[in-house]
This record gives sequence, C-alpha cells and structure tokens, in this order.
Amino acid sequence: MTVSLDMKELLAEASKNTGLNDFGDPSFEVGLEQILKTYDSNNLTDDGKKSSRDRLLNLLQVRLNIEDAWKRHPEILEEEVKAPMFITGMPRTGTSALVNLLARDSASRPMKMWEGHFPYPLPGNPPEQEDPRFLAMKAAMDERNRDPAMTAIHFAVADGPEECIHLTNHTFIDVQFGVQCYMEPYATFFRQVDRRPIYKYHHNLLRMLQWQRPGDRWLLKAPYHLWSLDTVVEEYPDCSIMITHRNPLEVVGSYCSMMEAIMPEREGLDRVDLGERVFTYLADQVELSMKVRQSIDPARVLDIQFRDFLATPMNSVEQIYGHFNLPMSDQTRKSFSDYIAEHPAGKHGKHDYKLADYGLTEQQVLDRFADYINTYNIAM
Repeated sequence: MTVSLDMKELLAEASKNTGLNDFGDPSFEVGLEQILKTYDSNNLTDDGKKSSRDRLLNLLQVRLNIEDAWKRHPEILEEEVKAPMFITGMPRTGTSALVNLLARDSASRPMKMWEGHFPYPLPGNPPEQEDPRFLAMKAAMDERNRDPAMTAIHFAVADGPEECIHLTNHTFIDVQFGVQCYMEPYATFFRQVDRRPIYKYHHNLLRMLQWQRPGDRWLLKAPYHLWSLDTVVEEYPDCSIMITHRNPLEVVGSYCSMMEAIMPEREGLDRVDLGERVFTYLADQVELSMKVRQSIDPARVLDIQFRDFLATPMNSVEQIYGHFNLPMSDQTRKSFSDYIAEHPAGKHGKHDYKLADYGLTEQQVLDRFADYINTYNIAM
C-alpha cells in the first residue's frame, strides 16, 4: 500500500469531499508542507502514514467548512469574547483535572472536545437538535475509554472540557497533536513560527462557538499556551491565566510515556532519542515562560501547585476565585464539592512510567529544571 503525502493531492481531496475550495489565508500551507515532510521522513509504517494523512485530511475539511461558515454568517466575527480564563502548565501537571473541576461552575464556558474538532455550525442542524457529529465522537470516545491503558494516561469524553489546541490545529503551525514537535523538520519549524496568527484564529473560532452556544466566560486549557503567554495576553488583554506546577521528575517521565503511546506507527522507536527530545522541549518551554512572565502583570497570573491541588482541591478553587475576584454561590460551592467527592485521584487508573526507560536520569532532570524548581518552590 502506497500512501501519498503530496500536499496538492490532499488539498484537492479535501475540496472534493466537501464541495468547497476556499481554505482562507494560504499561509497555512507552509506548516502543512512541513508536517507532510515530517511524516515522510520519520520511518512511519504505511498504517502510520495513512492514519496521519487521514487526520490532516479531516483538519483540512474542517478548515474549509470554517471558512464557509464565516462567509455565510459574517456576524460571527462581531462576537465579543470577554475575560477568558486560561489554564496552562507543562503537560501532566493537572491541567485536565483542574479544568474539569472549574467547569462545574455554570458561569464557566469550557470548550468541549467535540466542539474543538467541529467548531463550525452544521448546516441544516437546528441548535435545539443534538449534533450528529457529537454523537459520532461520543461513540468513538466510549470505545477508546474501554482501554484502561489509555484512560490511565488521559481520560476524556466527547462532551467534556478539552484542550483548545483542537481549534488551532487547523492553522498547521501550532503544537498539532503533540508528537510532531519531536520529529524533524516540524520540531524546528514549530519553534520558529510567529504565534500571533495562531491566536487570532483561536479568537475567531471562540467567537464561532460562542455564537452557536453562548456562555458567561470562557474556561480554556492547553499546556501549549505556556509557549505563548505574551501572545495570549496580547490577543486577550482582559484574560486571566492559571499555571500549574509539578515535580519535573514526574512530568518528564509521564510525558515521555504518553508521547510514546500516541506516536504514529513507525519502523522502530528509539526511546532514548524520544526521551531527549521530550526533555529538551519541556525545559525550553518552561524557561521561555519564565522569561516572558516578567512582562505580564502578576495580578493576571496565578500559580497552582499540583501536590496542593491533589491534596486539597477545594482550597485551590478558593485561591483561584479569590485571586481573580470571581463570585462563588452556595450552589457553585456544592457543585465543586460534589465533583471532588465523585472524582478521587486515580479514579481512571494509575499511569506507570520510568525515566530510565527513556535514557534519562533524575540528576539530569533536576539540574536542567533547578531554576524552575527554586523559582516556584516546587515540592519534590
């Protein structure tokens, strides 16, 4: 089986499948070309290439429908996104647990997984009718969640809060699915891109979702935002940001294991090489965020310690609501307490991993993250 990774063929197929031909700003092709080169030069199996190509084809088809929706409903871009809240931090630092808890406040408007994959309104499907795209994704996620290994790594449901990188994936210049950032040439390309177009696109897609299903204030999360704190604030001047922190010895090993689990099928995976790439990526991400934070108003940012959140989640919620002056009714407080009682740590299984499996030592990690550990008083 020969899998074509030709960009022109991919674009033509997306247009044929949707009956649409306007992809919007053609600059997205630069990132798409880099991703295709990456898939073609990293020893992916035919199955690995096919699944990767299928993913890109779907993103392109959604992009076409997004552009079409803006044409059909120009009023979408008049929506005002007010005071969004962003949760970020290195991967595996509790961002998912925190967004799921904070989403229990009815005033919060999280981006749900199925919305991130299909942000455009489905023609002919009235708002009051259940969206067939959600039903299809729910069935797929229900099937995925039957695998205890995957749920232990990252439990997710179609109508639950999810990373908003699913919106920016359609730009082809963001972190993508995660694994692309550890394969060349995309790994180098990703670090050099101007991130402002990513967040302008992100903003417009929030407007699109808000136009369809409004909410009081956006509650968004993605470790990716740690690369771009200054750009987030530039695009959303009234935003607030929560940054989660965890012992990097736990973060690095856990994330190596996660990336190995979702890496496209390839002819042999060098765990030591993957470990070095993940380690460097995480360290560079943290160091950049520490530098950028110096230009951001401290009142706009709150640090959350993973161990504190794990031990006393309600205390962390109180800290967040106090820092950002958010109202908390008795009903909201009860919703938080009920959720905490129903979702103890480890409910979806334990994720096992070892640094040594990826050629890394504890001292190596501690040395590189020393400034980070000291700056934020990370519990070890």
